[in-house]
Amino acid sequence: MFTPDPIPRPSGPPASSTPLGDYLDQSAPGVSASYAVLPRSLAEAMPLPWQQQMRNLLAEFHQAFGHVPWPVYQVVPSRYERLVNLDDDQLAEVGCTVEVGDDGELEYRMRDGRIVEDPETHQVLVSCLDPIPQAPAAGPPPPQAW
Repeated sequence: MFTPDPIPRPSGPPASSTPLGDYLDQSAPGVSASYAVLPRSLAEAMPLPWQQQMRNLLAEFHQAFGHVPWPVYQVVPSRYERLVNLDDDQLAEVGCTVEVGDDGELEYRMRDGRIVEDPETHQVLVSCLDPIPQAPAAGPPPPQAW
């Protein structure tokens, strides 16, 4: 009743021992080298079964790492811009100043005093308006206008 043929092995590469890291390294939206950010409004808009699974995963995560002294994180929506496209407020935000050099050309200097060699291509992160829609505020509905 048993076949003498060997059990077929799955084709393809072996399963990764770091599947989450592998996925996050693929430059997914909201992922940087150090953090993965989930917009709350999008997470709460997921289908109910997804929300239940996410809630269970986060509960296990916080149970496992609740003892770690967590700082308070402030997430700021940002985008990459070239230095030459920034206004004075944005330059100050990224710690850069603009001066007229000895040759009459503009010199961009970072906070530590070093000159940016190619400001036309040098990109920095600057804050921007959040393009992700926010969930409506919970509370009583607004009064009806008659």
